[in-house]
Amino acid sequence: MFTGIIEATGFIESIEAKGGDARYVFNTGKLALGDVALGDSIACNGVCLTVIELLPHGFAADVSVETIDVTCMKNYQAKHPVNFEKAMLPTTRFGGHMVSGHVDAIGEVVSIEEAARSIQYKIRAPKEVLKYIAIKGSITVDGTSLTVNDLEKDQFSLNLVPHTLQETIADSYQVGTQVNLEIDLIARYLERLMNADKAE
Repeated sequence: MFTGIIEATGFIESIEAKGGDARYVFNTGKLALGDVALGDSIACNGVCLTVIELLPHGFAADVSVETIDVTCMKNYQAKHPVNFEKAMLPTTRFGGHMVSGHVDAIGEVVSIEEAARSIQYKIRAPKEVLKYIAIKGSITVDGTSLTVNDLEKDQFSLNLVPHTLQETIADSYQVGTQVNLEIDLIARYLERLMNADKAE
């Protein structure tokens, strides 16, 4: 479980094909790895991955073909920027919202505009996840917990303040950039509760 508060940014050092799957080596920048053990989970652009090897400047993780197919990881190459967050502890300050690290869909940045000191991003989302997105609700974009400002047809908008731009990879986005989306877990469980009787 994660909170969507990015702890550090870095990049992919290498990607090695492994019989249909792939091994990714990440340079984690300033992320402190002293408390990370083999088998621990780290969210990489919102994708929960398991540490299989600790390295001097980061870690390695095996990524299944299923994960590659349903996330933006299929588009990544060496040097691609990455948001990192270690799995939360019971004592962690809960600054974002509940994030599972399981990507629901891929979105696409359709516009980037200045809005006073912040930057407004409009992101197109697939129809199957739009119903879970609410104005002033939470959504995870590449692992970052963000607040939805507006909804319009097949798009939602976000305003990112300078601190968020500095501490995440969002300042690398361009029109056409694809991003990992995870809807709010609460919305998912509410739908399940409302439709429980229909499933019987």
